Amino acid sequence: MSEASDRQFMQSALELAALGRFTTRPNPMVGCVLVQGGVVVGEGWHRRAGEPHAEVHALREAGTNARGATAFVTLEPCAHHGRTPPCADALVKAGVARVVAAMVDPDPRVAGQGLQRLRQAGIEVSSGVLEAQARELNCGFLSRIERGRPWLRMKIAMSLDGKVALADGSSQWITGPAAREHGHQWRARAGVILTGVGTVIADDPQLTVRIDQGRGATVPLIVDSQGRCPSDARIFSLHPQVWLAGPAVASAAQYPANARQLDVAKQTSGRVDLAALLKILADEHINEVHVEAGPRLNAALLSADLVDELLLYQAGKFLGNQALSAVPIDSPVQIPGSDWESVEVQLMAGECFSRWRRRSRG
Repeated sequence: MSEASDRQFMQSALELAALGRFTTRPNPMVGCVLVQGGVVVGEGWHRRAGEPHAEVHALREAGTNARGATAFVTLEPCAHHGRTPPCADALVKAGVARVVAAMVDPDPRVAGQGLQRLRQAGIEVSSGVLEAQARELNCGFLSRIERGRPWLRMKIAMSLDGKVALADGSSQWITGPAAREHGHQWRARAGVILTGVGTVIADDPQLTVRIDQGRGATVPLIVDSQGRCPSDARIFSLHPQVWLAGPAVASAAQYPANARQLDVAKQTSGRVDLAALLKILADEHINEVHVEAGPRLNAALLSADLVDELLLYQAGKFLGNQALSAVPIDSPVQIPGSDWESVEVQLMAGECFSRWRRRSRG
């Protein structure tokens, strides 16, 4: 099979994997394509944590045609017993002749052991085909495993003059329905939607995800360093669980039963230690954090060098000098590594969406 064919079939596997973007967390998204004589005989993708992995679905579809086939998998087949048996063993048992993995799984429970098990069974193994695309697909999972913190996206909806809220702090409906619907797709990917208590007080937001698709739970998390969150905020009535990050200064009885407090205050200042908060979220198996906050929390996250990606929605309107800026900074030096590049731009019903990454992060 040629290199071009390998890339073609791996691309198909990546497209299958992406079908799980709302449902697989905290597991990675994985797709598998089985090819016999240049013809696809089985396809599968991981649908939900605890359910069969992509390889198992593809093998079931292929049946006896799996013997002697090539398996294209977007992530190294697992070699450990978790909630499901090892996929490496399933591939060996099915008699697959060759396995092509987009990348090695950095999870310490795998980390090359799956590929080694396949080699020991006499199966031809290779990896690195479309690895960059595979890493992009699972940037959240890889961030949690390799860096010990989730991938953090910050969404900002702003006017043409870079404003996000009126002078009184209210900021609802800057952009139109198309942009808001698009934003819900990003919310649905995340395990946590992060906001600040100022936004809760000013806007009383819902922070719900208004798409279904059998997605996993997305938990709202409120940064509140002084225990100011109103106990009657509607966010508590709309979610099974709400997390509050800040010093444990308020009695738990102050909040509804579905509130959970995370004590991550700095001892000297009483402010929320944002880096420590992300570490806690990684320990909670959160892969991706979606930020929809006000200017102060946006600036704090950027200044702490914790933002991996920016999602900017720009509406065709001006809010004026009295309105609040998206990121209130006095000097570029306040934002470490403040050289960003656009990786995606599209128009949405006359409004502009752009996605940005730091140049140093590829």
